Amino acid sequence: MPSFQQRKAVGDAHEQRIAEELTARGWAVNPWGQGVLTHPVQAALRGTNSSLRWTPDLLAAKDGHVAMIDCKSSMTSRATHRHAIESAAVRAHLQLVAWTVLPLYYVFDSLDILTPYDALTAGQAGPHSVAGSGAPYLLVSTARCRTFDSTFGSRRRPSVASNAA
Repeated sequence: MPSFQQRKAVGDAHEQRIAEELTARGWAVNPWGQGVLTHPVQAALRGTNSSLRWTPDLLAAKDGHVAMIDCKSSMTSRATHRHAIESAAVRAHLQLVAWTVLPLYYVFDSLDILTPYDALTAGQAGPHSVAGSGAPYLLVSTARCRTFDSTFGSRRRPSVASNAA
């Protein structure tokens, strides 16, 4: 099983990739969530049942729209074609969406998109796992996902400078 530092490095790289993909589509992106907290605060928060444990990783804005992004790396089974999302995270995210009146999107390695509502309504309880935290998960078919481009727009094309004669 990979160490926490190895899992964190994979997660950090995924967050960076998502931030770059959003920026290429004209979104302004800021880090958010536990990643901006000091290690002692992160560790203390992990020991609680607070919904703050599941604060999304990024905030993004474009044309007056704001979205919360929770980056999900290594959470997809190639064998079953299902994404896994911790049940407690889905509950916390549904509350956060209701409180903030902002959309929240899960973005997986493949750039598939799901919302907490998608996970709640289409997810099936996963088997109890001794790997990782051992927490209950919801499993959602990748066929239920929307695309990154349909959610956040297409990449901007570089403008070509016109040649003045």
